Amino acid sequence: MSRMIRIAAAAALALTLGGAFAQAAAINGEVKKIDEGAGKITLKHGPAKSLGMDEPMTMVYRVKDPALLKQVKVGDKVKFEAQEGDGGYTVTAIQKAK
Repeated sequence: MSRMIRIAAAAALALTLGGAFAQAAAINGEVKKIDEGAGKITLKHGPAKSLGMDEPMTMVYRVKDPALLKQVKVGDKVKFEAQEGDGGYTVTAIQKAK
């Protein structure tokens, strides 16, 4: 198998597994505040096992893409994904809960 095919196969597998992991890592929350100028959102949420948080809390998160802030408004129930980085926690995906 050529090197390029192996790389493509590994990338496809990573995307497939990443999608399954991302679904399991969704955190339920509620939008409390949006600061578009700073690119931040305040979320009240339940336990976030994917971030090592066992207790519910309210936190300010950065957003990976400022366009995410236009998808929700204060008071919305949401499902979101976040990751921890050098500068704190960052929301990588968010959508209104159904």
